[in-house]
Amino acid sequence: MNDATPVDAAHSHGDTHGHGSRRTYLIGFLLSVVLTAVPFWLVMTGALDAQSTTITIIALAVLQILVHTVCFLHVNTQAEGGWTLMAYAFAAVMVLIVIAGSLWIMYHINSNMMPAPSMEMSAPS
Repeated sequence: MNDATPVDAAHSHGDTHGHGSRRTYLIGFLLSVVLTAVPFWLVMTGALDAQSTTITIIALAVLQILVHTVCFLHVNTQAEGGWTLMAYAFAAVMVLIVIAGSLWIMYHINSNMMPAPSMEMSAPS
């Protein structure tokens, strides 16, 4: 007879993968703190120009997303036979397509809505 409670059965993951170790969580936490403190420091001190700061913050944000995904969500090639990673990659591609498409549309709407030089109205004399 199975002596596991329904709660234990609902939360069991089998022997193929488990939750992270204390070391994994500690590394993830320390990396998260550093990846949060560095952009804060960059903005507060003005160490870089505006464009470089923006690019650096975006790069560090993407890196922090990856740290959270690996260290806390345990998304890797072994989890769920790799399907979790495939779903995550699909979602990331869809988000990139939506963001890139939105930026492209906004850029072209902005450039196409500007009046042509010949269409400018002159003030009545």
